[in-house]
Amino acid sequence: MVTSTLINKTGMVQPSLIALVAACSLSLMACSITETEKAEAANDASKSPVVVQPLPEHDIAMQRQLMDSKSSAQKAAIAAPASPALIQTRTRMALPSSAVQYDVGRNNEIYQHLVDNGVLRVSEQPVSTFSADVDTASYANVRRWLEQGQLPPKDAVRTEELINYFHYQYGPASSLDKPIAVDTLLTPSPWNDHRHLLRIGVNSYQPDPSQRPAANIVVLVDVSGSMRANNKLPMVKQSLRLMLSRLQADDRMAIVTYANGAKVALPSTSADDQLTIGQAINGLAAGGSTNGGAGIELAYQQAQQGFIDDGINHILLMSDGDLNVGVTNLDDLKQHIEIKRQQGVHFSTIGFGQGNYNDELMEQLADIGNGMAGYIDSLHEAQKLLVDQLGSSLQVVAHDVKLQVEFNPEVVAEYRLVGYENRQLARADFNQDGKDAGDMGAGHSVTAIYELTLVGEPTTIEPLVFQRLQENTGVDQQTAAEIRVRYKLHQGQASQLLKQRINLTEMTPTAKLKQDDQFAFAVAAFAQKLRHSDYLANIDYAELTDWANQNKGLDPFGYRAEFVGLVRLAASLDARLTAVDQQHIADPSNHRENRSRTALVTLNP
Repeated sequence: MVTSTLINKTGMVQPSLIALVAACSLSLMACSITETEKAEAANDASKSPVVVQPLPEHDIAMQRQLMDSKSSAQKAAIAAPASPALIQTRTRMALPSSAVQYDVGRNNEIYQHLVDNGVLRVSEQPVSTFSADVDTASYANVRRWLEQGQLPPKDAVRTEELINYFHYQYGPASSLDKPIAVDTLLTPSPWNDHRHLLRIGVNSYQPDPSQRPAANIVVLVDVSGSMRANNKLPMVKQSLRLMLSRLQADDRMAIVTYANGAKVALPSTSADDQLTIGQAINGLAAGGSTNGGAGIELAYQQAQQGFIDDGINHILLMSDGDLNVGVTNLDDLKQHIEIKRQQGVHFSTIGFGQGNYNDELMEQLADIGNGMAGYIDSLHEAQKLLVDQLGSSLQVVAHDVKLQVEFNPEVVAEYRLVGYENRQLARADFNQDGKDAGDMGAGHSVTAIYELTLVGEPTTIEPLVFQRLQENTGVDQQTAAEIRVRYKLHQGQASQLLKQRINLTEMTPTAKLKQDDQFAFAVAAFAQKLRHSDYLANIDYAELTDWANQNKGLDPFGYRAEFVGLVRLAASLDARLTAVDQQHIADPSNHRENRSRTALVTLNP
């Protein structure tokens, strides 16, 4: 390959040749890549285990903020979201003159650009509304980045998914007829002496696994050439073998594959027939382009043929998300998934691999299909997602779960919701049963954290001069907020409403916090640090490590201990970045940051 001559034996790109690489890249952007070239590149990657070498020092510096040295116009050009056509057709888009696109081998992953929730003044916007989210893809993906020796791109970090990766011991829901329980906590903020945290925990009912309805599962597997790498299709096959061990006797499973076209690799088969299913899994092989549209349509046909009335009907898409053929209109695809969801077929996505991973598309499809978005980077994650939590993923006990918080301006001056940036709903959506929201499976827990500025504490936003608060003597002056949760027992039914108020007299001192809550706050702080949040500027990784390590609590499978290790790893990577910046090893113009849709290398200051 041409680029191999530009890399020395240490793996470092020759600095003097960066401009040459850029020129070549810009020329190639106008050219299409043949299927043979794609297959050859994927085949080369699959010949040896996936090993990520430590980044050279100049590469490390390039992970720093891209925007620092740019003009306002350049910042707007770089940060602006690309057209949906980038997702629909994978066409190379025109980039700003100061940047070029990374090649797939380096980073061509796609993430939705998220703007952190800001501080809002209660007197102006007293109500906050958002959808529940049980996805965990972001946590596993962030772990993959860290374990490969790199801090993750900011937009790869969805704070709520890191928090909700862990289960918390909130009060249990009582039954399938009352499947939701709400738990609240008000406590001083551990990262700001002038703030408090409101923690809302929502737990769903966990029935006995033997009570789970029969499941009609269609596994939709991407077997295109891009899936040849060891952490893609081979990992898919290993994951499916693990899942097979958890299926019940009355479950059925079908496998649909897609590459240049789509085919049924396994018609709907009883889970008892593990030999036949195992042979179909073993026979999966990668090659060709990625006709995801045809695969999705055929998967729905299989789901409809095996449809179980009053049972579970679910499609699991396993892919790197790189749909480059057959999806000419993403909106049409989303509408198709929405219609099928209303007919009782849920759609989940599980991501694999790196380099060309389309996180944005995988999350969007799962969201529309009322499924979950997961990511598998190891067999340990496959065990967690497809064995330990398979029942939660398949059996929905509460549909369209929405949360709404109304703050009392006599008690709370300002608030900031931590995470859930792409789960925001309009205030009116809360009472509209036709508005879709996230579902909660059996035994799921959802945690939301608000940072509050109480009246009398220093505020971030100056109050409006020509506005006067209306007196509301009907509200207890000690009530901080009212929390409302809506959910449906079944699709198409009227929603149920839960209400709960939290009072200043219920304030829990830091010393009396449960380890569960301390750990959740540590995860929230870590996610915000990874997103370079100014609100966490006074907390360093060493403090986070001690904080999380001292509050692991009950950790039967070691997930929380693993988290502590990730914080320590992030601390080392961040320290290395800081050292490089201080020593001015790299040209400050050569910083990189994976923004919403592409990873860019700046060539000019």
